[in-house]
Formats: sequence, structure tokens, C-alpha cells
Amino acid sequence: MSHKRIPKTGRRGRAGLRETRTRTLERVPGKAVSFRVDEVRLPNGRKALRGYMEHIGAVAVLPVLDDGRVVFVRQHRYPVGQDTLEIPAGKLNGPGDDPAARARAELKEETGFTASRLARLLSFWPSTAFSTEILHIYLAAGLKKGAPCPDEDEFVDAEILTFEKAWALVRSGRIKDAKTVIALQAWKIKELENR
Repeated sequence: MSHKRIPKTGRRGRAGLRETRTRTLERVPGKAVSFRVDEVRLPNGRKALRGYMEHIGAVAVLPVLDDGRVVFVRQHRYPVGQDTLEIPAGKLNGPGDDPAARARAELKEETGFTASRLARLLSFWPSTAFSTEILHIYLAAGLKKGAPCPDEDEFVDAEILTFEKAWALVRSGRIKDAKTVIALQAWKIKELENR
């Protein structure tokens, strides 16, 4: 996985804060993500190590039915050892993959729904301290039900909840998935701004 957004000469920002990569000490490639350790020169001239995860980027989609209910997916997440309730999502297939097209594909694969309207809610870095991942969240409307077609290693069940029920699950700690919490907040803020 090549990440051109990590230039050897340093990153964008204030000159007094920049860290400049001097060399890569280790890189462990993986199927979904890679891990790397770089030596960097700090603003004060000293050297330090920065370990992080390289990620191609991902999309997530908040599917909202005409009556305002939201379509979620329940799935088991091995790293946390629990079933989670979250919005449909998936990683980009490569540097040229269109995030909006990928969002539509993930919506269909995981829930069976297709959307007549798709709008970007926001893009954010889930964890700048140790990952290059950027996550693009879309709002899907004008939904039409169809048959889901998940990947062969993906086992998900669609669940439909009102915003109020979903937000109660967030507040009680039963929904902890960051992209889902952020998508719900962004959607409600957008609704308030449009009033």
C-alpha cells in the first residue's frame, strides 16, 4: 500500500511543529492495514520513533428511511470480542476508489438497501495518533429494500431503529462504535442547521 500523503520532507502545518521522516525502520504489510515505524526529526532537531498503522481509507453510510428511522447492522467484532450495532461501512479498495460509489456498494452489500440520494455528511481521521485512516460518512435517503449480498467472510444482520432508540443506546454505552456515534450526531446537527 503506497501512501503519497506521507511526504518524506515533512507534513503540512506550522513549521515549528513539523516532524520530518528521515527513514523507515520497519514495515509490516497486511491484507487490510500495514504497520510501520519511522524515524523522524523533531522540530528541536532531535530524533524520535513514530509507529503507526497505514490504512487506505474507508466509508460509512447512515441509511435513513422516509419515516426517519435508521438502518444499522449488527455484527461480531473480533478485536473487542463483542457483537456491535453500527452503520454500514467498509474500506476503500484502492487509491482511485470513489468514496460515494463505495458507500453505495457497502449499503447494498450489508443491508440490501439502495439509495436514490446520497450526500456526504463529513470526513474525519478516527485516530491521528496512530493511523493514516480517513473515514468518509454519507447520508443515504430515498431507500429501497432489496436483498443483502455480504462478502463471504462477513456476517451481518440489519436492524432498524428510531433515532431516539439509537441515541439511548449510545447514552447507555451499548453503541460504542465511533463512526456510528459521529454519524448520528452529524445528521442531527445538519437537521438543526437546516431548520
